[in-house]
Amino acid sequence: MVVVVDGLAASGAYIAALSAEHIVAQETSLVGSVGVLFQYPNFTDVLKTIGIKVEEVKSSPLKAAPNGFEPTSPEARAAIEAIVLDSYAWFKGLVKDRRKMDDGQLTQVADGRVFTGRQAVGLRLVDGLGNEKAALAWLEKEKKVPANTPVRDYSLQPRFSELSFLHLAAWTFEAVGLNAIAHRIEEWGAIQAVERLNLDGLLALWHPPSSN
Repeated sequence: MVVVVDGLAASGAYIAALSAEHIVAQETSLVGSVGVLFQYPNFTDVLKTIGIKVEEVKSSPLKAAPNGFEPTSPEARAAIEAIVLDSYAWFKGLVKDRRKMDDGQLTQVADGRVFTGRQAVGLRLVDGLGNEKAALAWLEKEKKVPANTPVRDYSLQPRFSELSFLHLAAWTFEAVGLNAIAHRIEEWGAIQAVERLNLDGLLALWHPPSSN
């Protein structure tokens, strides 16, 4: 299998690219971003301004933490940091193993930066520069795949409306009593689409449609 990076293969997309035996990138493509990021909004100051207090009953202090409605406790921050660091170690191990790097080479590429295709060749993040033709040439030379083998293109449809912040926005409006606005967002049909995109772990490359 060959991966061709036309524009961007960073973070999770680069993890997907690592499954290939050979990675080809355009000179100005961006690859890498070897790192892990966990972000969440905090509405504490906003809720204070409009006079809303979110009350909760939960089984243990770290259940659903951080939740965005209260300052993040040191314990919650430490728990999230442990997840981030463990995932980061897994990501780095994957890069090191798949790209045959030593510790020094890994250190150069594992600080979260992205690199151009030109930079990535020297850093061993990709194997060469080129496009689909270069990938097909490699398959023919290295794997004896006939040059006249049919190529089938599969194009993804734009899904700009399926952004997770819409789901968060509707939930936030409902939480502060603005149900009409939340309902309007739901009427746009975006929420159901976002639910289909929600990941069941830190990373998912394919998520089946919900049966209900």
